[in-house]
Amino acid sequence: MGEALFITGTGTDVGKTYVTGLLVKKMQANYYKPVLSGAKFINEKLIAMDALKVIQISGLKRKPNDLVSFVFKEALSPHLASKRANLPIELEKIKKDYQLAKENSDYLFVEGVGGIICPLRDDNEQLMLVDVIHKLNLPILIVCDSRLGSINATVLTVEYARIQKIRIAGIIMNNFVKNDLICEDNKKMIKKLSKVQVIDTVAKGQKELMISKNRLASLF
Repeated sequence: MGEALFITGTGTDVGKTYVTGLLVKKMQANYYKPVLSGAKFINEKLIAMDALKVIQISGLKRKPNDLVSFVFKEALSPHLASKRANLPIELEKIKKDYQLAKENSDYLFVEGVGGIICPLRDDNEQLMLVDVIHKLNLPILIVCDSRLGSINATVLTVEYARIQKIRIAGIIMNNFVKNDLICEDNKKMIKKLSKVQVIDTVAKGQKELMISKNRLASLF
């Protein structure tokens, strides 16, 4: 059975899926996403677009919908998308699908949804993304944007994870521009204030991670 790492972001649209695709490519790893909202119809079939993007970036030979437990069409918070679809998100199904994905690979990247404080269910039962992280017993790798505002978002994510007693493996900064004043200062301040290592930076359109495969393997 392989090793797994959970990828979370500091919010929506920070490039979590893009970076996850690069991680899968680097490690020749497997990929699993518990919940996806915002799927699209392609040839009259609802497709899990994040999983498709990871496949396109990494070259993973899988069908996108086979990599996601719960797929919803509406681009809403998962708790609302699932309620409107009348399909409650079940933690035990996530655990079962995760175990199957883990058994078939040496390394597995599990991609979250939105930021770390993300409700998955709010009916007769409340389920949060952190409940999934705890259930799977995984360390997290945080993806953040490199632009203005990333210090606040990243440090808050780190502090919340610590309150939840979740181990943080590192931070990857997306949309990084080398020698840019804001990006370089954000990198320095995030490391200083969070006391978490920035393990890599990713420029827009970058096709490969710079971090070594051995260094990545040590994070699991």
